[in-house]
Amino acid sequence: MKPEDVPGLPEGVPEQLQSEGIEELYPPQADAVEAGVTEGESVLASIPTASGKTFIAELAMLSSVQRGGKALYIVPLRALASEKKAEFERWEEFGIDVGVSTGNYDSSGEWLASRDIIVATSEKVDSLIRNNAPWVEDLSCVVSDEVHLVNDGHRGPTLEVTLGKLRKINPGLQVVALSATVGNADDVAAWLDATLVESEWRPIDLKMGVHYGNAISFDDGTQREVPVGKGDRKTAALVADTLEEDGSSLVFVNSRRNAEAAAKRLKDVTSRALTDEERSKLAELAQEIRDVSDAETSDTLANCVAKGAAFHHAGLAAEHRSLVEDAFRDRLVKTVSATPTLAAGVNTPSRRVIVRDWRRYDGEFGGMKPLDVLEVHQMMGRAGRPGLDPYGEAVLLAKDSDTRDELFERYIWADAEPVRSKLAAEPALRTHLLATIASGFAHTREGLLDFLDQTLYATQTDEPGRLEQVTDNVLQYLEANGFIEREDEQLTATGIGHTVSRLYLDPMSAAEIIDGLRWGADHREEKLRALEGIAPEPETANTSRETEEAAEASGFQRASEMVDADGGVGDKDGEDMEPIETDRTYPTALGLFHLVSRTPDMYQLYLKSGDRETYTEECYEREPELLGKTPSEYEDVRFEEWLSALKTARLLEDWASEVDEDRITERYGVGPGDIRGKVETAQWLLGAAERLAGELDLSATVAVREAKKRVEYGVRDELLNLAGVRGVGRKRARRLFEAGIETRNDLREADKSVVLAALRGRRKTAENVLEAAGRRDPSMDDVQEASADAMPEATFERASRRSGGESDRGGGGGSGDGNDGEKNGDGADDPQEQASLGDFG
Repeated sequence: MKPEDVPGLPEGVPEQLQSEGIEELYPPQADAVEAGVTEGESVLASIPTASGKTFIAELAMLSSVQRGGKALYIVPLRALASEKKAEFERWEEFGIDVGVSTGNYDSSGEWLASRDIIVATSEKVDSLIRNNAPWVEDLSCVVSDEVHLVNDGHRGPTLEVTLGKLRKINPGLQVVALSATVGNADDVAAWLDATLVESEWRPIDLKMGVHYGNAISFDDGTQREVPVGKGDRKTAALVADTLEEDGSSLVFVNSRRNAEAAAKRLKDVTSRALTDEERSKLAELAQEIRDVSDAETSDTLANCVAKGAAFHHAGLAAEHRSLVEDAFRDRLVKTVSATPTLAAGVNTPSRRVIVRDWRRYDGEFGGMKPLDVLEVHQMMGRAGRPGLDPYGEAVLLAKDSDTRDELFERYIWADAEPVRSKLAAEPALRTHLLATIASGFAHTREGLLDFLDQTLYATQTDEPGRLEQVTDNVLQYLEANGFIEREDEQLTATGIGHTVSRLYLDPMSAAEIIDGLRWGADHREEKLRALEGIAPEPETANTSRETEEAAEASGFQRASEMVDADGGVGDKDGEDMEPIETDRTYPTALGLFHLVSRTPDMYQLYLKSGDRETYTEECYEREPELLGKTPSEYEDVRFEEWLSALKTARLLEDWASEVDEDRITERYGVGPGDIRGKVETAQWLLGAAERLAGELDLSATVAVREAKKRVEYGVRDELLNLAGVRGVGRKRARRLFEAGIETRNDLREADKSVVLAALRGRRKTAENVLEAAGRRDPSMDDVQEASADAMPEATFERASRRSGGESDRGGGGGSGDGNDGEKNGDGADDPQEQASLGDFG
């Protein structure tokens, strides 16, 4: 089938496709057209990676817009959203507007109403429905990319419920689902009322095999000799063999540490294959990578990239990952060692894929567990670059003949597992049932069950009472926490329930935040006295002799041990306690960081060896700041979770105290991407806490807002005004401040030479910053950097104080003081991911 034979496309599109070299559609694409994908029919395309799934979606969306409709393209990752938007923007010359939306989970995205094609993550689409985005009713076509991810325990329920709601809002909605080949594609197609287009066809042959000894044995019966010298590694030999044919390699390993270690070894292999021109370009790229972050991970990556190798994992900053992906696609970087996340949709094809590690640690399993067939097939599907390679090779590694035979049976000759819904898990249903009630999709228990009966789970379950039981448990929880009300079988969301749904919070997170803020309000005077070091009155102290001795020995007293004569912990609202005069902000930033770190929406840092003792001491030293009663050390699980949240909060406090990223990554054993993820999630959760505090008329609103701004910009309170200028950020704000420029207004009036010197001679940066600050003439033409003699005297005093003022704990930050500021363009704006939800990313 040729492009001009495809019905329903806008005028000029077939000619554009031909100009792009598409003379004839791939067989699965032609099958989808014959199934009516350009005529409004729902289709599930279950075909291998690189077989043209996105093109099927484009045909559906273009024809939908041609009929006067609006199309939505749902992706699992924010990085993939940006990639798809850029891909679809080529249709703008045909009058088709493209928009992308991945962050701001409490907005309705009204501006998207003017777009013909909208690209968004499933979480964002879910939030748009919760916030009653009016244009959702105008959708005529929805594309679900990687629909097999309904199998994922984290993202799957959101995608499943979102597709169900979209179909209920628009009964005639065309659904185009794109999937890798799975074991039960017919079940998924039946759930979506879609025609199944299933194929194993690929534009480039994929040879799958196992390397054992000195050769690869392929599934077609052929072999390829790849000798491994004594003391050499199989992976290095396979990469070198690929380079001999000017090919690139993707190496999949099971951990971040292994990805970095593999890249450091392979750079010695790739460096030998580089031309002088490539070395020059890679040197420039390496400098770009170093500029993204001052963390050691950034330097390690840059050192590898300079020699033609790279690693890719979730611990990298989003910009790191993007630079690596682009350089690999451009064939500048010759090999990438990655964790399996790279196989989840980002377009990074290579000549050869090496699946080095086919087991991964699984805590629930209790050890190293084999990867799913679908996951390994997703990795292998990255092999083969259309137009560049005659075929792709995907290779597993075996140390002995028994393992070789096992790998053929387990992965190469095996079909992918069936997709199974994960909707019946209580954490998933908590948020989705509240949203279903709050957005009016159901008003009774029976209505909820009717809606859930349309889900994939309902079509698959062999436990018919399971969904009903979990639904009843969740409804009891939502009612007990004041998020819904029941009256005469009618279910309605309360005002706070509506807010929680719109904020895209897990109701359990909202309950934790509300309880913590109320606890802080009830114990405000008591805690402020403890923070100021004011001992309780003798007649109100009721501490045992053993506690006094322990406190005396350790030099501190637990706040929860400061009880009144009746044994209670303080008096509600401090009614019987004399108000204390203090400039201290309460709750403190650490207390608020700890509060949001206790929620299910924040992925806590793990406690490593020695951490329990460290953070137990920290917990008792800073207990007056924590919003809630510290669990007993004998409650192992609760106490450990409390300490994990404290470790996460301390990372956030360090960030907000301007501790360098390299020190944070070393101190907490994380990567730059982890820091950004935690920061974005905390920013989102603190924003939600601010809204909840305001609605419940709690006194913490200002303190929450200050903590949110500090974590957003990563600065101490004195820099908030400067950091709010677009393009400044935490490091430039500090350099400007130390040069005597303390506010946005100072930037408008400052000597340009001083600004230029503070910004290290970067003229374009200085011009952009001055323009953002509102300076009338931001030009840096003919401006020279100020010399040290010309800098304000205060600069050196500040610099001296700054260099000697940071404690080993990251500069303190315990008071939580801060002021308002405006959002800047430094760091990971939105987005995202996740958060924006950093952990949704």
